[in-house]
Amino acid sequence: MAHPYHHALSSVKKWGGVVADYLPIHHWFDESKAIVADFRHRALRHHAEGIFLAERVFGVTLTTADGRVVPVRWVGEQHVKEDRGRIPSAAEWLSAIAPRPWMARAGRLDVEAEPIPPDQVSPAGAPS
Repeated sequence: MAHPYHHALSSVKKWGGVVADYLPIHHWFDESKAIVADFRHRALRHHAEGIFLAERVFGVTLTTADGRVVPVRWVGEQHVKEDRGRIPSAAEWLSAIAPRPWMARAGRLDVEAEPIPPDQVSPAGAPS
C-alpha cells in the first residue's frame, strides 16, 4: 500500500462505510513520511504500541457512515498488516537501529540551578 486512501478503500471493503470514515486513521499512521519518505517512517507508528496509541488518539471505536461501529484497533491492525505483513513491536524496530557513539553521549549542564522553594512548585513539578 502506498497511500492512506488505498488503506481506507480496503477498510471500506472490510467493514463498510465510506473512505472518509477511515482516512484520518490511515493518514495518521503515515504522517511520519513527512520525516523520512521511505520504509523507515514505519518505525514510528507501524507496530503494536502505535496501534494502541491510535486508539488513544481516535477513541476506542468509530461509527461508519452506514452506522456500523468498528474498533479503531482493528483499523490500525489492518493498516500495519497491509504494510508489514504482521504486527511487530516497537522494541523490534528499535533493536534494528545500529547504535552510534553520538546516541549515547550525555551533555553536560553548564548552568548551576538554584533550588526552587517548595511553595513555588506546582503539583506537576514545574515552577509556578
